[in-house]
Amino acid sequence: MSDAPVLEVDDDGPVRIVRLNRPDQMNAFDDDLHVQFAALWHRIEQDTDVRAVVLTGNGRAFSAGGNIDEFELHHRDFALRRRILRSARRLVDEMLNVHVPVVAAVNGPAVGLGATLMTLCDIVFIADHTFVADPHVASALVAGDGGAVTWPTMTSLLKVKQYLLTGDRIPAGEAVAMGLANFAVPVDELLPAATAFARRLASLPPQAVQDTKSLLNQTLRQNAVNMLGHGLAAESQSHDTAEYVAFPASFRKGK
Repeated sequence: MSDAPVLEVDDDGPVRIVRLNRPDQMNAFDDDLHVQFAALWHRIEQDTDVRAVVLTGNGRAFSAGGNIDEFELHHRDFALRRRILRSARRLVDEMLNVHVPVVAAVNGPAVGLGATLMTLCDIVFIADHTFVADPHVASALVAGDGGAVTWPTMTSLLKVKQYLLTGDRIPAGEAVAMGLANFAVPVDELLPAATAFARRLASLPPQAVQDTKSLLNQTLRQNAVNMLGHGLAAESQSHDTAEYVAFPASFRKGK
C-alpha cells in the first residue's frame, strides 16, 4: 500500500493548488479521500492568507468518482454506507460554503462524483481532449450525491435528464457550450491557465469576491437543502438492489 498522501496541497502565494493524489485509481474516492477532502476545506477556512484555490488531479484523470472495488462492501456494510453518504453530504456543503473561489483544472475524465466536484467549483477549466460523465444510473445508483443539485442550475433540465439518465459522456467542448465548464484548453496549458485565473481572483478585493461568491452560491445551497437529503436516501436504497449487486461483475467483464 502506498504511503503517499491522498491529497497534495501546494502554496502559490495566496493561491492553494490542491491535487487529488490517487493516480493509479484515477483519483476515485475511497473512505480516506472522502474524509481528507472534507477536512481540507476546514483548513482552507482557517488559512488567513489564502485567496483562491485550484483543484486538479494527478495522473490521467481529474476523478473517476466512486470506487467500484467497494461496491460489494457498501452493499454488505450498512454502517459504512451511511458514513460514506454522510461524507458525501459534507463534501457538497463544504465546497458550497468555503469562502474563497475555487477554480477547477479538469485534467482528465471527471466521472460521477468527479463531475459533481467540477460543478461545485466556481470557475472550470477543462482539458479539450477529455470528457465529463455521471454514470450513476448506468451503475444502478440514483444520482443523489450532487449532480442533480448542481447541474440544473447550469444548463437546461432536458439536458440534465439526457445525461444523468444515460451516463453518456459529454466532450469538453460540449460541456462548455452547455454551461458545465467555462473554458476548454489544451492540456499542457490547463494548469497554468487555471492558476493564472486563480491569481487574478486572488488579486481582487477579498470581501467583495468572497461575499459575491457566497451570494451566488445561495441557489445551490437551497438546492442542496431541498434535494440532497432525499437524493442520498434514494441512493442508499440503490445499494440493496439486485442490479447494484450485479454491476461490478458486468463492469469488469465489459472492460
